[in-house]
Amino acid sequence: MRAHAYAIRAARLACNLSLSQVQQKTGIDKGHLSNVENGKAGLSDTNIHKLAEVYGVPHTAITHDDHLQEKT
Repeated sequence: MRAHAYAIRAARLACNLSLSQVQQKTGIDKGHLSNVENGKAGLSDTNIHKLAEVYGVPHTAITHDDHLQEKT
């Protein structure tokens, strides 16, 4: 599962959270989060689910793979 950088940043900003706040809530390094949001790095499934929980959205909102789940 590959996360989509724009969707992850948009979800964070919609929650009015800084990268430091997300790091505190998830344990994911803020430098890595920055790289993810800039499309320079990916995320593990575990970290995608952590972010989705913090942002209060389904993981498909930040991975755009909802069309894949409908086919399975």
